[in-house]
Formats: sequence, C-alpha cells, structure tokens
Amino acid sequence: MTSLPLPSPRHPWAALAAWLALSAAVAAIGGVASADAGSFYRQLTLPAWAPPAWLFGPVWTLLYAAMAVAAWWVWRTPPTSARRIALTFYVVQLVPNVLWSWLFFAWHQGALAMADIALLWLLIVATVAAFWRVRRGAAGLLLPYLAWVSFASALNFWLWRHNPTLLG
Repeated sequence: MTSLPLPSPRHPWAALAAWLALSAAVAAIGGVASADAGSFYRQLTLPAWAPPAWLFGPVWTLLYAAMAVAAWWVWRTPPTSARRIALTFYVVQLVPNVLWSWLFFAWHQGALAMADIALLWLLIVATVAAFWRVRRGAAGLLLPYLAWVSFASALNFWLWRHNPTLLG
C-alpha cells in the first residue's frame, strides 16, 4: 500500500522542531519529578528483571524523539478529521505520561501510579490505532513506546506490591 503524498508546508523542519520541543518539555516536567529517582529507585526492593536506573534516561530520550517524529509525520498529512483525532489522542496521552513521574517518584503513590500507567497504556493503544488510520509508519514509531510502557506497567505493579512502605 502506498502512503498519502505529503503536503509541502512552508516550514516542515520548524514544525518538527516544535514537536521535539513539546517532547522535551514533557520530559523536563517529568524530569523535575524524577530529580531524586535514582536514589529512590535504589531504595526499592527490585525484581531480578528490573533495569538499572541509568537505563531509563537514554530509553526515554529515544522514545520521546520517536514520538515527536511520529506526531510530525501525522501532522504533515493532509488535514482530515482522522488527523485531528490522532493528534488529539497524542497530546492527551502526554498528560498521564508526565503525571506518572510525579505520582511514582515525587509523591510515592504506587496505586495511583499504577492507575495512571494503565490509563496511559490505553491512551497509547488508542493513539497507535488513530495514527495507523492516518500514517502507518507513524503508528510503527509508537510501538517501542507501547512496548516500554507495557514493561514499565509490569514493573510498576511489581514495585508497588513489593514495596508497600515506600509506595503507600
């Protein structure tokens, strides 16, 4: 199947920079909440399959970059209601994305973090489906994000259940 021809916006690279800036802003807001994440993470009882604390930063950097490119690809398609819906889902899912860091690392609320990440997972699935309808390559760029959040959900659940004094 061939993809739709891309429009020629006057400043496509400026738009990419804007999507990357949005991702950077989300990462920065979450980063404020995660300022002491490393020391908190080391206090937790961890499963054998838990990644080292240093891995989270590089993984999220790559994921946020891929997410921004995916949103940009969708934005570059001709304006339709499907594109509007896809980009709306994309922006909406950023809210529980950034909130999770606050719930887990800043406020140590394991149950609320679990509820938040479950909502985030559902919104990512909806975003992938909406992107698929507009531009399949963009949906594909979100699959590593979905996989990582799936893994993070399992880790969140395990940590919450095994660290009740730290994750009330």
